[in-house]
Amino acid sequence: MRRRSLLAATGAATLLPRGRPALAEEPADVALVLAVDVSRSIDEDEARLQRQGYRNALSDPKLVEVIRGGMIGSILIAYVEWAGSDYQRLVVPWTRIGSQEDANGWSEALNRAPRQSLSWTSISGGIDFSHKLLGELPVEAMRRVIDVSGDGVNNSGPPAEEARDRAVADGITINGLPILNDRPTFGRGPPVPLDTYYERSVIGGPGAFSIPAADFEAFESAVKRKLVREIAGLDLPRQG
Repeated sequence: MRRRSLLAATGAATLLPRGRPALAEEPADVALVLAVDVSRSIDEDEARLQRQGYRNALSDPKLVEVIRGGMIGSILIAYVEWAGSDYQRLVVPWTRIGSQEDANGWSEALNRAPRQSLSWTSISGGIDFSHKLLGELPVEAMRRVIDVSGDGVNNSGPPAEEARDRAVADGITINGLPILNDRPTFGRGPPVPLDTYYERSVIGGPGAFSIPAADFEAFESAVKRKLVREIAGLDLPRQG
């Protein structure tokens, strides 16, 4: 049974290339939610580098080759921004990427989308919102993955572990991309190094892994390595 489409509710037609449908009826190799931190610890320059990293990574011809090399040859991507427990936003809705044209169109859609920066950091809120999106996915996917990136620990809403465990129990894999930013954090500081925190409290599910970015400048390289591994479905040993 097909699940209810999110497209009408999220205004997808305004974000996707003209004349191209967001999704088709056939399944995909993986449904991937990119869940991106936009809390106030991330300034405008860092936000620009973060979005640019995702745009460049998804439109890289080498990554498109990886996508086309899958069993089905296409993936579904949704881009979410989150901050405190009361803020999660679907920025670019579910979009099928199976060609260079699709990838370039997705990159431009993200480039056009406005951005907000808000207080606090609710990884749990970001995971719960992404979990709901995957539960309402309008077509089938062989794997379902949430890709959480951010530069701080959960300091708003329920513990990250609770949201992670709910998603994992539903068959979803959560991977992490902690940004090891050297700027001061707001609120409660990390009890352990951020990459360790992501290993212990954020990632989970079959084949879960975390790839730290040394800083925002290194973000794009980390995103590319992470996406190749997620899309190819490489079942490598979990770090940590």
